[in-house]
Amino acid sequence: MKFGQVPDPSVIDFRIPETPEVTLELLNHFKTGEPHEVHVGCAKWNKTDLKGFYPKGVKDELVYYSGQFNSIELNATFYNSPTPQQVETWKAKTPPAFKFFPKLPQTISHFGRLLNTDDKVRDFVDATLLFEEKLGMAFLQMHDNYKPKDFRRLEDFLHAFPKGYPLALEVRNAEWFSNPEVSKNLYRLLEETGVTNVLVDTAGRRDLMHMRLTTPVAFVRYVGANHPSDYTRLDEWISTLKKWKEAGLQKLYFFIHQNVELESPLLAAHFIQNLNRELGTDLHIPVKPETPPGLFS
Repeated sequence: MKFGQVPDPSVIDFRIPETPEVTLELLNHFKTGEPHEVHVGCAKWNKTDLKGFYPKGVKDELVYYSGQFNSIELNATFYNSPTPQQVETWKAKTPPAFKFFPKLPQTISHFGRLLNTDDKVRDFVDATLLFEEKLGMAFLQMHDNYKPKDFRRLEDFLHAFPKGYPLALEVRNAEWFSNPEVSKNLYRLLEETGVTNVLVDTAGRRDLMHMRLTTPVAFVRYVGANHPSDYTRLDEWISTLKKWKEAGLQKLYFFIHQNVELESPLLAAHFIQNLNRELGTDLHIPVKPETPPGLFS
């Protein structure tokens, strides 16, 4: 079973938790009045996953995808760290405002478990820096069994991570959230190192909806359950994001998945249309090939 997947999504309480006051205080502290940066995308761009998204005859999936979305959660880099040549190729195929959000390789997070990974981190950072202005933020996703007993290792890793390189962290083991003292230490570390705390909205792990931001950036990984509630859940996010924007949120990175990728682009189009209406953004709404421009459903 995939992470966070449940047999019957209808029994899950999908209500978005209240935002803790400490998050609102943090956003107010960073409030600048600058334009609100928003990027919304999917996890992959290949035809196998985004069925029905591409018109017939499309020869380059990334070129088409980047004309519909302004970002991609780049999961491909989890399996193989990109070469400089690969990064340059991806960069050249996309529009000026497009951004990549690469996942750190599993050789660092899962196999290396943050130990003796200096060379691998350097290779990844050096390559992805070639995205230049198209680099959004990389994210480090730890294995489900990476526990707080190895907090010191995480602490050393984040303090040693190249300064100025945008990074987010996703820890998954429930022990990070079940003990308030452990959570407090984790959030303190992320604030100290300027690392963004990833929010994961998935059915079976509601503890990952801690709503605790550690930077003025919301990095949200939304996982639909292949259930009608996928749409209403996204609608609920709009009111929370509106509140965060008013409090001082500077950047929103929102990536839409499903347990079984069937209609992520449809979900994204629904979300983007509501986002444009309620938050005043002006994002392009992805178009399904057989429908006219606007919203497909």
